[in-house]
Amino acid sequence: MPRTEKRERPPRRREDAASYAVGHRIRIEILAVLHEGPASINGLARELRQTRGTITHHLEELLLDHSIELAYSEERRNFTEHWYCMVKLPEYNSDEIAEMGDEAKQALFSLIIQSTAAEAFAALWAGKMLEDEELTLAWDRFDLDEQGRRDLAHEQDRSWQRIHEIAGESANRVVEAKEEPVRYTVASMGFRRFRTNAPAVGRAAEDLERLGISPHSARRSGKP
Repeated sequence: MPRTEKRERPPRRREDAASYAVGHRIRIEILAVLHEGPASINGLARELRQTRGTITHHLEELLLDHSIELAYSEERRNFTEHWYCMVKLPEYNSDEIAEMGDEAKQALFSLIIQSTAAEAFAALWAGKMLEDEELTLAWDRFDLDEQGRRDLAHEQDRSWQRIHEIAGESANRVVEAKEEPVRYTVASMGFRRFRTNAPAVGRAAEDLERLGISPHSARRSGKP
């Protein structure tokens, strides 16, 4: 690895790549591990209790679709070991997103949905949701007028800002108490409901380029 240049198939479309990434338990577990930090094939094989061949296959597919990326490489005695990571996305405000083209938006949305779904399935399979007495899971559909849609977006923005404030306050208490925090996944979504085919936008590599993210992960030695 990486050996994606030897594969003949083109990368999947961005939305198809996200769907494929969370369509298999091992790929979901790989994504969940990489959300915690870079990992190598050997490290993933040990943690997920899978063979190197199985991990290599799934990593090749994820890499080819640009669902993950190469973090860095380290030279060993007789081989080069590669470390992989999640696709790094900057945080965009609403104005920056509004200025994006449709292809860039589709790439951004797909990667966020991919990460959210992987985290949710990994926690569900591990039974961790059963242990959380403060667990929040809610889903519904609402019929809104234009003002209602704006009010909903404003409320979600306000709530998301408060969540960041809560995380900061918690970090300060953890430092003062010298205790280990517990990591939680929080997601916020609000979108118009559809049952249609995906829009005609570019493939994964082209979409990532429009976000300013290189689809070709540069190899380098040492940690980033």
